[in-house]
Amino acid sequence: MCGILGVVATTPVNQLLYDGLQVLQHRGQDAAGIATAEGGRFHMHKGQGLVRDVFRTRNMRNLVGNWGIGHCRYPTAGSAYNAAEAQPFYVNSPFGLMLAHNGNLINTGQLKQDMFLQDLRHVNTNSDSEVLLNVLAHELQLASTKYQLDPETVFRAVAGVHRRVRGAYAVVAMIAGYGLLAFRDPFGIRPLVVGRNDTEQGPEYLVASESVALDTLGFKMLRDIEPGEAVLINTQGHFVSRQCAEKTMHAPCMFEYVYLARPDSLMDGVSVYETRVKMGEFLADKIRHTMPHLEIHAVIPIPDSSRPAAMELARRLDLPYREGFVKNRYIGRTFIMPGQASRKKSVRQKLNAISQEFRGKNVLLVDDSIVRGTTSHEIVTMAREAGATKVYFASASPPVRYANVYGIDMPSRGELIAAFRTDEEIRQEIGADALIYQDIDALKKAVHMLNPSLNIFETSCFDGCYITGDVTAEYLENVEQARDNPARHSADGDDSAQLDLNLILEGQE
Repeated sequence: MCGILGVVATTPVNQLLYDGLQVLQHRGQDAAGIATAEGGRFHMHKGQGLVRDVFRTRNMRNLVGNWGIGHCRYPTAGSAYNAAEAQPFYVNSPFGLMLAHNGNLINTGQLKQDMFLQDLRHVNTNSDSEVLLNVLAHELQLASTKYQLDPETVFRAVAGVHRRVRGAYAVVAMIAGYGLLAFRDPFGIRPLVVGRNDTEQGPEYLVASESVALDTLGFKMLRDIEPGEAVLINTQGHFVSRQCAEKTMHAPCMFEYVYLARPDSLMDGVSVYETRVKMGEFLADKIRHTMPHLEIHAVIPIPDSSRPAAMELARRLDLPYREGFVKNRYIGRTFIMPGQASRKKSVRQKLNAISQEFRGKNVLLVDDSIVRGTTSHEIVTMAREAGATKVYFASASPPVRYANVYGIDMPSRGELIAAFRTDEEIRQEIGADALIYQDIDALKKAVHMLNPSLNIFETSCFDGCYITGDVTAEYLENVEQARDNPARHSADGDDSAQLDLNLILEGQE
């Protein structure tokens, strides 16, 4: 999960991209980067940390130009600690390309081998995003018959990417001297939307991971970019699009609606907020039918993403809704912090219980999901320490039992509390008096009811069915071994040997 932006405007875009990345900060906290273009020259700055920490006034001044891309990173491939893997990535041939990517490729190893033996290209990091960039560069080189580009050539190159690349990818890329390219994988697993702003100087276009970026930056949403579709906007603001995949299937990631996306976003024609309200409705129905004996005095959400579900659940069951936890908003999202130790330590730094809402009560805690169980156990313990008589726990999504390989940081089943445990064993592990999970059919129904055209979803972390159809048991085993091996951060165990091309580019300013 990462946040990506691409914009073609009539005025300088450095502040626009910075503000947009701040709105998408929830999608990645590890690193951030912005690249802009002035004429045929790129300007870039990127680094580790939050958006507000990566960019200073001197950096922003150097990011000149009326079009560019931005990225905030949440690592699922490569290293969470290697500054050279911050995005965007750059290659100088053909034409000059910058690329930022949200998702995860599942045939990275084969692509690397092909690039070395056939394409004669060098990949400098362990990031699958750099692999994707080089595949695009090679396909663009093959498709080009002259030194000037046209849409047909670019779309032919994207079609080549779709034929070679497997996995989930939403992409924004810059082609030097030409314009902005954006495309989405043939399954539409990761989200991507496009918006427009009409000015006196002409139309401006913004591509983003979530519609909330369009709203806050003053753009009117046009539509979602379709699975397999590519959008090309030249520097004069001319917009063209093309379906570039031979076969498509619209199967958005269900975890976007459960947790990843902001509630004020629209994704694939569906309000994330309304989806979470529906999750609370169906969860309430399950509690009413399967656990009518529970004596519940208050429904308390685990802030923030579970609030809509908790409020609707309380309303449907005619129970008091209470805010029992105060969130420290200066602590990042624990789910997307690299490393189990970091997540566990930050739970109590992030949340503090209001004892008046717990003392002497039977409380029903509602969370969006239970992934590793670390947060859930700590929260149940906090509720008991605050004086709760009984603590019931409800998850607005089903048990997360399987690895996700499409861009969410839960690849090792050994880290998932539900992978090898029954619901009763999970209840005991987190220390709750009762545990209620959402049914997967109800979860799918919650989204389908809001957009009946969506019938298929990427739900592999819940049911183990991988929508692309090419995830093998061997691949999953390799992912888990890499996850358990700290040396996975570098092919040779030494990230310091890698070049930081960011410094090279800045030296050319």
